[in-house]
Amino acid sequence: MDGSHIRVHQHGMGKQSITHQAVGKSIGGHTSKIHLAVDACGNPIEFIITAGNVNDIVVAPDLLAQLDLSDNETVCADRGFDSDTFRRLIQSKQSKANIPYKKNREHLNVGTDWYLYKIRHLVENAFARLKHFRALATRYDKLKRNYESTVSLACALIWLKL
Repeated sequence: MDGSHIRVHQHGMGKQSITHQAVGKSIGGHTSKIHLAVDACGNPIEFIITAGNVNDIVVAPDLLAQLDLSDNETVCADRGFDSDTFRRLIQSKQSKANIPYKKNREHLNVGTDWYLYKIRHLVENAFARLKHFRALATRYDKLKRNYESTVSLACALIWLKL
């Protein structure tokens, strides 16, 4: 699991409220964020589009609820997902949370499987493959539903290359 920022083109902004269309303001301009979950082979399986200023841990429970963890043993994520509540949520779904602790935590990475954590690069590779599509690298769509359709189509094309 991870999230990646997507720049919104100047014509991708409409007169409607930008909060309902998953567009957030930051120092670099208007951005959206794709929160993505991939399988063990690095293929995208679920995603959520939010405004660019939304933190990963806020969307993580919703993304986890969309996943079928019946055949997954471990959920790998980066330090942005470090939360006791999120770890308990993963454990309640009979999976193991392989998330490193933040530096300001007391636990200092007890129980983190670093060999298994190294495969987390698969989600970064999935973002790289998604951003090869021009319509995803920069968001040109004004409506969130249209952009979600574009992301879904790109994910399907990645799966078709198998």
